[in-house]
Amino acid sequence: SVSDPGNVQQLAGWIQEENGGELFSIQVTDPYPSDWDACLERANEEQGQDARPALVEPQVENFDSYDRVFLGYPNWWGDMPMAVYTFIEKHDWNGKTVIPFCTHEGSGLSGTERLLEQACKGATIAKGLAVQGTTAQNSQAQAKKTVQSWLNKLK
Repeated sequence: SVSDPGNVQQLAGWIQEENGGELFSIQVTDPYPSDWDACLERANEEQGQDARPALVEPQVENFDSYDRVFLGYPNWWGDMPMAVYTFIEKHDWNGKTVIPFCTHEGSGLSGTERLLEQACKGATIAKGLAVQGTTAQNSQAQAKKTVQSWLNKLK
C-alpha cells in the first residue's frame, strides 16, 4: 500500500507547531485525481518516466532566505513523488540544511535521504523521520509524540 499525501500535511502541521516557520505546499499545475487508485496510477507512471510535473508558482516566497528546510513527502515505492524533484531542481540548496520527513506504509525513508543528498547539491541532509501513514491517521497522539521526540533530538 502507498501513503496518502494528507498524512504528510498532518506531520508538517505538528512540526510547525513545535518549531514555528512557514508552511508551503508543493502543488502540481495539473492536480492529481481525487480517486486514490487513479492518483496512484498517475504517480506510478510519472515515476516510471522520471517525469518532472509542472508546479504551481511560486511554491516558496524568498526561498534563498531559509537556512533550514523541512521537506515532507509520502514515500511512494521507495522514492519521493516526482513533483518533489521538480521543486528541488528549481532551487539552490547550497549551504542549507534539509530535514526530510515522510509517511510510508512499511518502507520507512528507504533511500530517500541518499537521493536528497544527490538532488540537493551543497546541502546537509539531517536525520529524517518516517511515520507510518496508518499511524498518522489512526494513532495521532502517538504520531505527534514521535514527531516531538524527533524534533527534540534535532535541536
